[in-house]
Amino acid sequence: MKRALFETEHLLFRDAFRAFLKREVAPFYGQWEQDGIVPRDVWRKAGQQGFLGLGVPEEFDGNGVNDFRFNAVLVEELARNRFMGIGMPVHNDIVTPYLLRYTTPEQQRRWLPKIVSGEIVAAIAMTEPGAGSDLNGIRTTAMREGDHYILNGQKTFISNGILNDLVIVVAKTDLARAHQGISLLVVERGMEGYQRGRNLEKVGLHAQDTAELFFENVRVPVENLLGREGEGFIYLMHQLPQERLTIAVSAVAAAEAALEWTIAYCKERTAFGKPIADFQNTRFKLAEIKTELTIAQVFLDQCILAHNEGELTADEAAMAKWWTTELQKRVVDTCVQLHGGYGYMLEYPIAQAYLDARIQTIHGGTTEIMKEIIGRSLFKKP
Repeated sequence: MKRALFETEHLLFRDAFRAFLKREVAPFYGQWEQDGIVPRDVWRKAGQQGFLGLGVPEEFDGNGVNDFRFNAVLVEELARNRFMGIGMPVHNDIVTPYLLRYTTPEQQRRWLPKIVSGEIVAAIAMTEPGAGSDLNGIRTTAMREGDHYILNGQKTFISNGILNDLVIVVAKTDLARAHQGISLLVVERGMEGYQRGRNLEKVGLHAQDTAELFFENVRVPVENLLGREGEGFIYLMHQLPQERLTIAVSAVAAAEAALEWTIAYCKERTAFGKPIADFQNTRFKLAEIKTELTIAQVFLDQCILAHNEGELTADEAAMAKWWTTELQKRVVDTCVQLHGGYGYMLEYPIAQAYLDARIQTIHGGTTEIMKEIIGRSLFKKP
């Protein structure tokens, strides 16, 4: 089915990004997976080619185009090629919107040009050892003392955790209040008391530097507060639908790639004197996958268009996130089965895809949390 979502400029952008990945990423990605981190010069090269800070206004060296379809193209290409270990979606789709919407003109002049150039690698720190989806449970504090906040606490599972030069930290600025006591502070590389912990060893996405972060009496200038004090929870709720949409885009693209690899394998692999593609069970399994992915893509494209119009709701984003990520898991698992023993060998991309897929139903909000969001929306008063 031909997708009507993209126009000529998006297709040209895709071609350019594909060429970038082929030239600057593909030959080296295996080594980066062994190293557990992506070199900083890749970020600067991506910035030079216009792949970072999507949507940043021209006055801050961006392209000035607020169109999530460009973000979707970038995520699709990373996912289809198994390059999601590069934390560009975190930088572009998750952090950059906060810096566009909740910053002062001075903050924008200070940070946005470097976000676009790749001089700054960005991250966001919400999760703590004892607090994940329940932000009320966070224990990181930021107490106001004159012109600074004194930041103390610990974060974990932070993508771009080692490389980041700028991290948005979710902290309690008023311990007496619940959601209304949460604020967002920008912590920058070199601030005294800000330390990176371990680059965590994960099941998949090995090239992604996912780390612990520690804050011990970090003096964060009041000028690094995002928006207004006490409104951090509201900002997070407004931005989470785009994060979940990004994850959904990656899920469908990765599953489509797994299907393509498996179709090719089934044509070549023989059993009992004929290609396994000739067995009815094989064709039925692949037919099921193709049908579900087609349906998922149609819904996802509708969500992208709604998001561009500012009309994507939190429950719709939750639907997209949980359905597509659970679908990705089922698809990749079936594709491993159709590969037989070779599907268990890490030299085959389907085995690597199996490892990378497992996080999808967890990060950005678990499947169970997504269902809770959807379920609550059914009982809202009109």
